[in-house]
Amino acid sequence: MNPRTLKAREERLGMTNCNNQGESMEIIEYNSNCDITIKFANGTIVYNKSFCNFIKGKVFNPFFRKVYGVGYLGMGKHTSQQKKKHTFWANMLSRCYLEKRHKHNPTYKNCSVCEEWHNFQNFGDWYDENHYEIPGEKMCLDKDILQKGNKLYSPETCVFVPKSINNLVVNRVNDRGDCLVGVYYKKDRNKYVARISKNGKTHVIGSFGNEYDAFLAYKREKEAHIKQVADKYQIWIPQKLYDAMYRWEIHETD
Repeated sequence: MNPRTLKAREERLGMTNCNNQGESMEIIEYNSNCDITIKFANGTIVYNKSFCNFIKGKVFNPFFRKVYGVGYLGMGKHTSQQKKKHTFWANMLSRCYLEKRHKHNPTYKNCSVCEEWHNFQNFGDWYDENHYEIPGEKMCLDKDILQKGNKLYSPETCVFVPKSINNLVVNRVNDRGDCLVGVYYKKDRNKYVARISKNGKTHVIGSFGNEYDAFLAYKREKEAHIKQVADKYQIWIPQKLYDAMYRWEIHETD
């Protein structure tokens, strides 16, 4: 170590500062202006940082929960520069912990993300093992097709699904009228009409004298359609997703 670096080491070793996230940090090792080791107040240690960034408060604790108050980057191979992976993770956290989203999507209210996935490194590992693509399809991270009504994002409950499948099973209770799912009342005929959407087009199943019979007709048609779509996508999707689609049941409260 040259005399200039030795002098800088003597002056700067033990120096403290506060980063731009408001955390206290200390230089505990000084090898050069571009190679210092920093310890945060919570005990986290980071290596190979620059003294310049330390002074500017630009050295960050990878375990600081900066994403919606719960998520943190962690230490490992996954970085925020991996845009697609990081976006899935951040969007998942925002659905659960960004309150203003609940006004537009109340189905996410009371949802949560397992503690393991608060760490981006753990989510990144799961992503690498489970993410897949289907040509021409947008992929979605789904938490409740494997376990209907589930409110927890976790490795056991989540699966990637193409948007076309995700739209098939999404709960639209906040978008429909007073009738049961798949049913509307035709006042001029005093009939309940069952209808279903397939491939973006609405098809009338039939007219019925009471609401529940119309719902049962919709239920049969919808469950059969979901199985048909599962068969169509079988070569692409994971077996657990295929099986879940074959088990899927339409309920009056959907």
